[in-house]
Amino acid sequence: MNQLKKAAVAAAVLVAQGAMAQTCNVAGGGLAYPVTATVDQQDNYHGTVIADPYRWLEDANSAQTRDWVVAQNKLTQSYLSQIPAREAIKERLTRLWNFERFSVPFKEGGRYFYSRNDGLQNQSVLYTMKTLADVPRLLLDPNTLAADGTVALAGLAVSPDGKYLAYSTAASGSDWNEIKVRDIDSGKDVEDHIKWVKFSRTAWLSDGSGFFYSRYDEPKEATKLADVNYFQKLYFHKLGTPQSADVLVYDRPDHKDWGFGGEVTEDGRYLIINASQGTENKNRVFYKDLSKKDSKVVGLLEEFDAAYDFIGNDGPVFLFRTERNAPRGRIVSIDTRKPGVLNWKQIVPESSNTMVSASLVNNQLLVDYLSDAHSLVKVYDLKGKALHDVELPGLGTAGGFSGKRGDTETFYSYTSFTTPSTIYRYDLKTNKSSVYRQPKVDFDPTAFETRQEFYTSRDGTKVPMFIVSKKGLKLDGSNPTYLYGYGGFNISLTPAFSVANLAWLEMGGVYVVANLRGGGEYGESWHAAGTKLQKQNVFDDFIGAAEWLIQHKVTSPAKLSIGGGSNGGLLVGATMTQRPDLFAAALPQVGVLDMLRFHKFTIGWAWTSDYGSSDNPDEFKALLKYSPLHNLKKGACYPATMITTADHDDRVVPAHSFKFAATAQADQAPGGAPILIRIESKAGHGAGKPTTKQIEEVADRWGFLARALHMEGGEVQAAGSNAAGAGASAASQR
Repeated sequence: MNQLKKAAVAAAVLVAQGAMAQTCNVAGGGLAYPVTATVDQQDNYHGTVIADPYRWLEDANSAQTRDWVVAQNKLTQSYLSQIPAREAIKERLTRLWNFERFSVPFKEGGRYFYSRNDGLQNQSVLYTMKTLADVPRLLLDPNTLAADGTVALAGLAVSPDGKYLAYSTAASGSDWNEIKVRDIDSGKDVEDHIKWVKFSRTAWLSDGSGFFYSRYDEPKEATKLADVNYFQKLYFHKLGTPQSADVLVYDRPDHKDWGFGGEVTEDGRYLIINASQGTENKNRVFYKDLSKKDSKVVGLLEEFDAAYDFIGNDGPVFLFRTERNAPRGRIVSIDTRKPGVLNWKQIVPESSNTMVSASLVNNQLLVDYLSDAHSLVKVYDLKGKALHDVELPGLGTAGGFSGKRGDTETFYSYTSFTTPSTIYRYDLKTNKSSVYRQPKVDFDPTAFETRQEFYTSRDGTKVPMFIVSKKGLKLDGSNPTYLYGYGGFNISLTPAFSVANLAWLEMGGVYVVANLRGGGEYGESWHAAGTKLQKQNVFDDFIGAAEWLIQHKVTSPAKLSIGGGSNGGLLVGATMTQRPDLFAAALPQVGVLDMLRFHKFTIGWAWTSDYGSSDNPDEFKALLKYSPLHNLKKGACYPATMITTADHDDRVVPAHSFKFAATAQADQAPGGAPILIRIESKAGHGAGKPTTKQIEEVADRWGFLARALHMEGGEVQAAGSNAAGAGASAASQR
């Protein structure tokens, strides 16, 4: 059969399968949704009038919105409670989740620090010890900060002398942080208390007398989870003084959209100030000489022309990983006494792999690369000579490799889809890795396999994806499949272990991760190809993955589901409205779903670097074409959909999900699949979510898919039998 005929046959099969999936006579469909009032709200965008009948749902504090949330959650929980498989899934998840997991240790001030979760603790606990042979001492247990586990440790920094821990906490998943300081020897907090911190790191002076941090002005209490965040400022806090006495180090009142992060060089001489503009993968760099009293902030890299990541310094000579003239990254040195571009020295050149990060340990450069979306770590001397690779256990994801310039050891984690996160100690004198922490999980990793495939997107671009399944997968189109993606903000999706996904695999599901444009897997050009006027490439890549899976009989439209969170929630929303025929179920999580108004809330304005803005006429046209909220159509047949959000999400405000759910429920064809929304309380965008809430949410997710993909027969029961006989294995959860 010639190629044209083969293509025609394949297309016909896709159309036929899609038509079957689009039939709206769905068992369990036709739910009685809560009545959602409409208002006569219209907005004029450059001559185009757009209705926004559910605008009132943007006010999360109104009694009307609160009543709507209660009614929607009642319907969703009623539906989920009738799925027989859900309890079995929850029980299995609880058993899987109950294992020790550890963070990568780091050393500061003569002490080691790491976190540990004994299994089902809501939050991981911070420990310290002076040598690796010591019995660890509990330093900070976030589980004691709130009875329900909804206060999480959001960040920490140890003073160089090892005396103090500055730690930030986040309540109920909000991005707002508070910083407190703990005396490490006594284990007790001192009086210092910093508020209204957001998107900040903490950087101590070398003598431990105080630290730098970033904050916003105090917001209005009633609207602090929705108001726009502008005018971030960099402050210095002297230990033992009130926040009101903190010194403003740097701000730019002429640029309300600039954000600032400070770090102090290892030698204590310089404060490095990174200036960002939204989420764009470009930054400016300033510095301040801390050895000179009242020294001025000096501009070093004063154009938003590329990404510059500070690595370390030799006095006034700074090392940076940069993407300037190198979309996949390189390392350069810049002498601050003659900083002109013509004086830069290239240390490590750009390669075919994507340079993710670099650290300076043992007077060597440890450089972490991505090679087709999996880790590759190389060691160079300070002149850029390649010395050797760090031997990794397989095709997975490695992270860590931090330390001081004089250290001869570092630590890193390694994980894959079926290898839980194991912590390794790496000896830089011998180039040898040894297992430091290897948790055990109740499953058999030999029962599963991972393969990487490359498929062709709509415009001919080759895109990779990982396919994870039980061994011996039958390619007959009958496999329930969960296709996951993100595709934005230069973020790469790499192999990672998850007990949530393991439960899905045990149920007989196939887990697929597509490495879409917009991510960082192949450098800045890959990222840029999925932004602004080219954002449709991301959705085409995701659709291409679905079509490949169907064409190669991994699954079929009646067995295929899609999921993603945040920008990935946008991905799911756009894809299900463009190609509802391809999928039986969709799970948009905390998604950006109203592309015309996202920039009007909290930090949403920062995403215009990836999305563009409806304030721009050309970008408005592009946004309107794919905005999930605005592309729902009355009477269409959408896949079974469970939208998830949370009441304290001040990253992507819940109004996105509220309005999308109300519209989709109103537009779904009679007798169509269920359109539900699950609204978590005392939770945010996802960070710091307690273990109990995570288990509940995942059980609901897989239970919903079990019903939508008709898995309530053999697959879910098989998960229970697998659990009974599974052996223990080294593993960890991400």
